[in-house]
Amino acid sequence: MASAQSAMSCCTKPTTATEAFAMLASNEDFSGGHDAPLPYTYAGEGETIEFKTPDGQSSKAFEIKSNVRSDKYLFVIHEWWGLNDYIKKEAAQYAKDLPGVNIIALDLYDGQVATDPDQAGKLMQGVKTDRAQNIIKGALLYAGPNAKIASVGWCFGGGWSLQTALIAGPKAVGCVMYYGMPEKDVAKLKTLNTDVLGIFATQDKWINPEVVAQFQKDMAAAKKKVTIKNYDADHAFANPSNPKYSKEYAADAHTAAVAYLKKNFKLKG
Repeated sequence: MASAQSAMSCCTKPTTATEAFAMLASNEDFSGGHDAPLPYTYAGEGETIEFKTPDGQSSKAFEIKSNVRSDKYLFVIHEWWGLNDYIKKEAAQYAKDLPGVNIIALDLYDGQVATDPDQAGKLMQGVKTDRAQNIIKGALLYAGPNAKIASVGWCFGGGWSLQTALIAGPKAVGCVMYYGMPEKDVAKLKTLNTDVLGIFATQDKWINPEVVAQFQKDMAAAKKKVTIKNYDADHAFANPSNPKYSKEYAADAHTAAVAYLKKNFKLKG
């Protein structure tokens, strides 16, 4: 069984769940299972925004504002390719699905986008936990003191979606994570202000059924609710550019995610 532990170099010891997942980029099976995205250019609504981050820097993101004034925000977190036009397309779909919610696609790679697996792996491994946390905190400040925050992410972004819910504290109202590395620290999970929808694949060799089962145990120990949707598919099955893509399962998972977010945001319809 391939795992984050076996994928690590001898000199690197990840200290967080997201760092453990990032080390998977060293595994040839993992990187080889991700075809480079086909060229795509997003030409819909939305704009690039910039906000200050608590570390004295700034970050850019892609925002689609609600047509009506709203303190509801969905943070969309990219997979290991970075904030590319496919993610902007996903953000636009959520804007359509969730009227009355502001959509912000965060950029944890600070402007860098990968076009091949080798580059994606280097970018994912290059993410500094403190910097990523500061980007999320900056986005929370941008959203404002009354913001209600939910998050969704895939792969690398799946793990960071859960971390976003933890960082958001009392502002968190929802969290969807697609085949990302769960948080293993029960003490941290106890601080969650929201339930979690976890979408996983039973054929995933990395975020495998054992990892998912442990996450369920940890959430139970933390007295937090998690809903698990397992699909008989492989890692990244919701990504159209992935060779293991399943149109049927991706559509079903998206429908479940939208229903969950509508409920947690208390949207009508």
